[in-house]
Amino acid sequence: MDIQQLILLCIAGTLAGFIAGGMGVGGGIIIVPALVFLFGFTQHEAQGTSLAVLLPPISIFAVIKYHQSGYINYKYAAILALTFFLGSYLGGILAVKLPARTLTKLFGVLMLIAGAKMFFSR
Repeated sequence: MDIQQLILLCIAGTLAGFIAGGMGVGGGIIIVPALVFLFGFTQHEAQGTSLAVLLPPISIFAVIKYHQSGYINYKYAAILALTFFLGSYLGGILAVKLPARTLTKLFGVLMLIAGAKMFFSR
């Protein structure tokens, strides 16, 4: 892993945490596409690594299965988890200050963008 990859991982983890804390959505809508498009992970690797971020205790059984199949990059998962923590705190601070209508619209736009990107890729 080079410094550019480390920086991109930190950005992805912080952004995922920020969005999760601010909109109550899982980091997978940021982390999975980031790992696929920025780091060239397969969909299985991206999903396995993203699940490892959420491991304690949310997705322990899914992570065990992905681990048994060799689809987890633990180094990336650890960096994403640490930066996710910071981002979720900052996202929560912003979210409680936004009007509910604004937050609802932001959530909808985010879901459309993530869904369109995943649907029309590869």
